[in-house]
Amino acid sequence: MKILFAIQGTGNGHISRAREIVPLLQQYGEVDLLVSGTEAEVSLSQPLKYRFHGFSFIFGKNGGVDKWATYKTMNLRQLWHDINHLPLKQYDIVINDFEPVSAWACKLQKVPSVSLSHQCSFKSPNTPRPPKWNYAEWLFKYYSPTTHHIGFHFDRYDDFIHTPVIRSDIRNTETSNKGHYSVYLPAYNDKTLLKYLSKVDVEWHIFSKRQKTPYREGNVQIFPVNNEAFNTSLASSEGLLTGGGFEGPAEALFLQKKVMMIPMHGQFEQQCNALAASKLGVPVVNTIDDRFVQHAEKWVNDTKQIRVNFPDETAQIVDNMIKQYAKPQAILT
Repeated sequence: MKILFAIQGTGNGHISRAREIVPLLQQYGEVDLLVSGTEAEVSLSQPLKYRFHGFSFIFGKNGGVDKWATYKTMNLRQLWHDINHLPLKQYDIVINDFEPVSAWACKLQKVPSVSLSHQCSFKSPNTPRPPKWNYAEWLFKYYSPTTHHIGFHFDRYDDFIHTPVIRSDIRNTETSNKGHYSVYLPAYNDKTLLKYLSKVDVEWHIFSKRQKTPYREGNVQIFPVNNEAFNTSLASSEGLLTGGGFEGPAEALFLQKKVMMIPMHGQFEQQCNALAASKLGVPVVNTIDDRFVQHAEKWVNDTKQIRVNFPDETAQIVDNMIKQYAKPQAILT
């Protein structure tokens, strides 16, 4: 069987989930990997068959998307070329994690494709989203259109939605509590984070997209983003302060760590994720400003624990997907 697995490269969550899924797919046949996007710091251990510029949103420094940087990185001519020149007929199944090049190539070539993503959970009207953001639904509909959908979210909002994929190294990690808090807020610059976090009397570990060497200022340590170092910090932390992503908060909740979320301004998916997490009891703050210190101190002093049930179902999900959506002749052989 020949499999194409196409992965969104904006942010780290898609790549992190793929690191768990790729070895499972390799049990069924030859897997070609495609990544598009420009904003991930983690990588796959397997070689890529295709690497495209794609269409990425660039993180800003003040809590939102940098629209000008996003515009400057756009290359619509290259995107159109890549969509029209991606060969797909050779594959027995095309699997897509919110990746636009392969999704639109499948659509144009009339090749079925399967979403295996967090974003496709928004195909269900039951998935939480703030009503005032209805105009942004077009992103989920048109950014990466696929034929079939297998979604992941904090809860099973519909029959095609599963709880999060928790990586094996996270499931198997030994946890402790050394009292510090891990921080991943790529949409804020380090100076802003230092200004406010230094006023909250606990140890902070900030993982920064912009820093190349670690340093300390008072009760705040700054580290370059590194997957292994972040996992170690999180496993021994009291909690995680993060944006409105999905995989990071899910893994922290699985490890029974406290979580506070600050979704990016103007980013519909992060606003939706924060709303869903708040229904579990996760505190959500809209921005980092003078009131943030009070919110952070309240969170740090809160002893409430949130219990989640994220069973290990990934292998079964992959098996069901292959049996249901791969070309029948490929399954038989």
